[in-house]
Amino acid sequence: MDAKAKEVATLAGGCFWCIEAVFEQLRGVERVVSGYSGGSVPNPSYEQVCTGKTGHAEAVQITFDLQAISYRELLEVFFSVHDPTTLNRQGIDVGTQYRSAIFYHSPAQKAEAQKTVAGLQAARLWDKPIVTEVVPVRSFYPAEDHHQGYYRKNPAQGYCRTEIDPKLAKLRKQFSVKLKAPVGLG
Repeated sequence: MDAKAKEVATLAGGCFWCIEAVFEQLRGVERVVSGYSGGSVPNPSYEQVCTGKTGHAEAVQITFDLQAISYRELLEVFFSVHDPTTLNRQGIDVGTQYRSAIFYHSPAQKAEAQKTVAGLQAARLWDKPIVTEVVPVRSFYPAEDHHQGYYRKNPAQGYCRTEIDPKLAKLRKQFSVKLKAPVGLG
């Protein structure tokens, strides 16, 4: 793959295990890393982020091939698998670390993110306004090794079955033509 065709996106939409499991399934996605972005503490631990005092969101950093999938398509998937109207919450996960955020890497990503949010807001897909932050990425710190590929390693775990399986089912239903392979549900 031509290095110029690669791009990086950083997204936060609740628990990083959920978002990672979704984006790993997409054609054109080369790598997904769970981690922390948007805070003030360098190299935070999971335990520090969970206090809500570091300012970080649980996020994923996605390396993708622009010839296979666009940034806009990643955003379409992103907005379909989490609730962008809940402030600092996704399902059972509550706290600033679970906020919805797009950490853009370039002016083009910023413009596309703002255009996408405005379009979704105008379409009134949700009863409440979108609270997704669109902010520059300042840093991204990979999470500890045991958080990487969590769903792949633990598909039968209770949280995976109740929180991630429904997101993967929705992904399979709405974006089947964009998948690398059929998504197993545990």
